[in-house]
Amino acid sequence: MSELTVGGIREIMDAAYPPALAESWDRVGLICGDPENPVRRVALALDCTQEVAQRAVDIGADMLIIHHPLLLRGVTSVAADEPKGRVLHTLIRGGVALFSAHTNADSARPGVNDKLAELVGITPGRPISPRYLGGLDKWGVHVPGKDAAQVKRRLFDAGAGTIGDYSECTFEVEGTGQFRPLEGANLTEGEPDELFRAPELRIEFVAPRHLRDTLIDVLREQHPYEEPAFDIVGMESTIPLDSAFGLGRVGELPEAMRLADFVQQVADNLPETVWGVRASGDPDALVRRVAVSSGSGDGFLNDVIKLGVDVYVTSDLRHHPVDEYLRAGGPAVIDTAHWASEFPWTFQVREILQVQAPHIEVDVLNIRTDPWTLSAQPHKEPLT
Repeated sequence: MSELTVGGIREIMDAAYPPALAESWDRVGLICGDPENPVRRVALALDCTQEVAQRAVDIGADMLIIHHPLLLRGVTSVAADEPKGRVLHTLIRGGVALFSAHTNADSARPGVNDKLAELVGITPGRPISPRYLGGLDKWGVHVPGKDAAQVKRRLFDAGAGTIGDYSECTFEVEGTGQFRPLEGANLTEGEPDELFRAPELRIEFVAPRHLRDTLIDVLREQHPYEEPAFDIVGMESTIPLDSAFGLGRVGELPEAMRLADFVQQVADNLPETVWGVRASGDPDALVRRVAVSSGSGDGFLNDVIKLGVDVYVTSDLRHHPVDEYLRAGGPAVIDTAHWASEFPWTFQVREILQVQAPHIEVDVLNIRTDPWTLSAQPHKEPLT
């Protein structure tokens, strides 16, 4: 059996958590390490703290896979006496590559949100915020008949007109185009300030949405007119919503239960933290339809109101957004520790690697990187 490399592990992770699913602001993938280096042992953690980095070195890991990118925000130095620099120097000196799967792992199926949904007791269904890969555009291009073949050829060569196992797919309609050239126009046909009419073809085809800018450049370069006439319509995805990629998940409990009991179920099934779990809502209210969002989820509060759920489970909730959400009639909310809602994902990654690379060792580093280490309740009477 050929030796697995850092690059090979990267390919496995990218297949499970496609980088194209990452949010535009995110920074995912290989952070440090040589893709050609062999891998015999992989360590998994949520964050790459100094303690985590040192543990990975100590156990002889060749690669450390984390969720939260170490270099998400810009830095101007990775000197060894800077916190992030110290982490990187520790890993590089120890021969440990570092890889991150962040919002791409949140949106993937299965991903971080699926694991959280399962732990709180629901079957993960639709995302709160759907994300589609492989979206298609429908194009309509108007071109003189004598130039149509060459324009189509260039568009096909650039990736347009493929549907399944068929290429060069178009639908064409004959018509008449007209224009009146204004002063300064760079004319191919017609005379300045005279109405020009000529036979044209409307060529319709589909193309991957990610090629939109490329195809516009090709069309402008190849079309005989200075200002080609065309339109682009984004096509709705035909993927069922319940299996779409995206952030968050919605699902139902096997049977309705009291909110207070569900809060306890969430606390019992997530990793323990000093922070614990807190909630807002009527303890005796029955809940069944549940929305979850791993990590910081108050950005979805307005979306949750529209989903018809009974309770929303997320992390890092802030006073004012929750106050406004509840005043707007939002359902009950449960606030967990950020680390607790996402750390179970590491066991999902371990399962993937055990299937895809069964000959390497995989260790989940059971280090609680939740930053909160103390909590207290008052022993005195509350203020009156």
